[in-house]
Amino acid sequence: MHPILLQAGSLKLYTYGLFVALGFITAIWFTKRNAKFYGVPNQMVSDLFFTVLISALAGARILYVLINFDAYRENLLDIFKIWNGGLVFFGGFIGGALGAIIFLRIKKMDIWKTADVLSPGLALGHSVGRFGCLFAGCCYGKSCTLPIALTFTNPDSLAPLNIPLHPTQLYMIASNFVLFLILLAIQRRKRFNGMVFLSYIMLYSLFRSIIEFYRGDFRGNFFFDFLSLSQGIGLLVSCIALIFMIIKLRSRHGSR
Repeated sequence: MHPILLQAGSLKLYTYGLFVALGFITAIWFTKRNAKFYGVPNQMVSDLFFTVLISALAGARILYVLINFDAYRENLLDIFKIWNGGLVFFGGFIGGALGAIIFLRIKKMDIWKTADVLSPGLALGHSVGRFGCLFAGCCYGKSCTLPIALTFTNPDSLAPLNIPLHPTQLYMIASNFVLFLILLAIQRRKRFNGMVFLSYIMLYSLFRSIIEFYRGDFRGNFFFDFLSLSQGIGLLVSCIALIFMIIKLRSRHGSR
């Protein structure tokens, strides 16, 4: 793969950073189209995404650094070099969610409705952004002998070189795109505000937890050396989302 897409002297264009940017652009583009379905102004979507972008990047990087702090202990300035790879989705989700909640509270907008507006676009943008992981070699898989195994040979790659690995980056790209399609179907038949968002959280956590078993990079131990930190957070968030789903369904049923 090609961690560095273009280089002119000391100026480098990192493929990881490019696709992270393309992922955000894709998410904004689709969400603006999706906002029309809910009657949400485009300018509000732009302002919200700017807030989410900053808070999500901060959260994603902070959690990654906490998991891999030994790699940064000797050179703390490397913490800020996100173009080299190193973002954790659940850290970004938590940071982005906090930023979004504060923004929506200030603007006095319906949080559940707005979360539904954002969810499909986030899944689609996440799928695009994961191509950055593929090119950078981060989030790599365990060794395997499958015909679809990936072998990284670029010395700048973050993955182990010359070893066939599970294409976990491709698993994540595909699962997020499938999730995007599922959310569009749920959106057309949703029964309450927040249903699309809660479905997004539960299904993403399920897909991610399964894929994590095939990851070969250090994930951080969480529970009996069996679940990674992301899996632990994912299962916790998924359970909370399920509880909210049940409460909202019962509340809607009881109000009839």
